[in-house]
Amino acid sequence: MGRARKQKARDKNKQKLPQVPKNQKSDGHDVEYAEELADLDDREAQMRAEAASKRAKKRKKKK
Repeated sequence: MGRARKQKARDKNKQKLPQVPKNQKSDGHDVEYAEELADLDDREAQMRAEAASKRAKKRKKKK
């Protein structure tokens, strides 16, 4: 019957974990890119990625 009391104690460590400073965070993209080795498909993909980023930023600003 006393099980609920023990379950609460297991998540206390999550609040004590250190936070990562903003200057050490990454955007999740770990890609090397050389402009001189890029072909037409690479450039097109870059343009689509930039357009998608702009749309995401606009959508985020609206909310």
